[in-house]
Amino acid sequence: MATHTIGFAVADEDREQLDRLVERFGGGNRSAYLRATLRVMEAIAVAEELRELQAASQARLAVREVRSYEDALRLYPQDSEPSH
Repeated sequence: MATHTIGFAVADEDREQLDRLVERFGGGNRSAYLRATLRVMEAIAVAEELRELQAASQARLAVREVRSYEDALRLYPQDSEPSH
């Protein structure tokens, strides 16, 4: 894995928190901390996208007056049987 050094600024008031988090999640290594943070932030982004998709799907179902699993089965009878 090729690596490149990049710089970014940290406000003085954030430095103590950054150092504490780097120690806890990166073992004192800022690069390791950043890698851990990237994984966490990616997971948060995916969760947000899934929530948005779920909300949009629920809105579409509400328009079609689907309020229960049984209502959904009536709309999509071919999906009522498990596929193997």
